[in-house]
Amino acid sequence: MAADSAATAALAASAPREEPRHGGASIPRHVAIIMDGNGRWAAKRGLPRVEGHRRGVEAVRRAVELAGEAGVRYLTLYSFSAENWTRPAEEVSDLMGLLKRFVRNDLATLHRSNVRVRIIGEREGLARDILGVLDEAETLTRANTGLTLVVAFNYGGRQEIARAARRLAEEVAAGRLRPDEITVDRISATLDTSDIPDPDLILRTSGEQRVSNFLPWQSAYSELVFLPDLWPDFGREAFERALAEYGRRERRFGGLEPRAL
Repeated sequence: MAADSAATAALAASAPREEPRHGGASIPRHVAIIMDGNGRWAAKRGLPRVEGHRRGVEAVRRAVELAGEAGVRYLTLYSFSAENWTRPAEEVSDLMGLLKRFVRNDLATLHRSNVRVRIIGEREGLARDILGVLDEAETLTRANTGLTLVVAFNYGGRQEIARAARRLAEEVAAGRLRPDEITVDRISATLDTSDIPDPDLILRTSGEQRVSNFLPWQSAYSELVFLPDLWPDFGREAFERALAEYGRRERRFGGLEPRAL
């Protein structure tokens, strides 16, 4: 069955593997970032919020470069949450414009750098021009084998799990799946991230200490690092601080002894 193949692929994606080393420290295979603090960065300088978002795009470029240099294989960025639609219409419009400009200006560079772009999140209901931008980014870079840049756009973790539950319920109702076949692996295989390993490290900028509906299923055993830096200020020093903190952690995955990946 196709569902069996998907479950097997998801299990393989999440299986522990040897982590690369950077300066003698263990490097996470998958880093996920909650990019927070654009508005506060702008407010501190008496600037409009959109200027904070513009500077945040520059930090995205730095993050992609730094992750690639360090040997990170997957970098997930929480770019626009399902709840962000409640922001003022002008700010939402600015954010959509920045997304389109980023793809227009940076996609060719990402492609030349062998970066693969993956989009996760709900696409139903998105404007046609936004869908076109997302599809273009994925299609152009589909065969690339370097860093995988996962863009969480119109993404909400609870919403993702609900979509997966509905799909599994439809399979059961159609007689293609038995309820006792719904396992952790099968649920993982039905999520947006079915072909992406769970994040080893989730970091959030701005000093806030919450995960804001970001990858709740996938982060069951992720290490969390909260940085005081506002996102537009994110750079090499902050990234290396986060990697150093990750390197000091002992990951047990529910066991008594640290487990080497």
